[in-house]
Amino acid sequence: MPESLQQFFEARRQSVRKAREFATRALDGWGLTSRTEDIRLCVSELATNALLHGTARGHGFLVRLDIDDNCVRLEVHDSRRQQPVVREPTATDISGRGLTLVAALSDEWGVRDRTPLGKVIWSYFKTAGDDTTPISPPGSDRDDRPVEVR
Repeated sequence: MPESLQQFFEARRQSVRKAREFATRALDGWGLTSRTEDIRLCVSELATNALLHGTARGHGFLVRLDIDDNCVRLEVHDSRRQQPVVREPTATDISGRGLTLVAALSDEWGVRDRTPLGKVIWSYFKTAGDDTTPISPPGSDRDDRPVEVR
């Protein structure tokens, strides 16, 4: 049976660590052993992007994790509609690799607008077998009940 957990984080540097710890507790609580490090790293990268590029003044970000028998879906909700761009950093660049890592570690990822403001960057991770169906296939509408992102 699918389960879901979410937590709101203030726009502070320590929130990235707290988001990673939240994900670790959720995944441990679900008994997930496969893909844990991939998911934790993606949480860290997407939370960092939300903090640096996605939160409007006075707003934070939300991390949501959904799990079913075959898949974990990660979402990071923020308050700006600015679309992220996958960059090709040079060897000497000290940043710009976050979305490249998310694309490499997840089975699929994407971005959609949120109502009334902001965006959701999502990624999913197959956790069993090769013939799994994600919790919500890319491009489909999911349960988009409003989630407050202050």
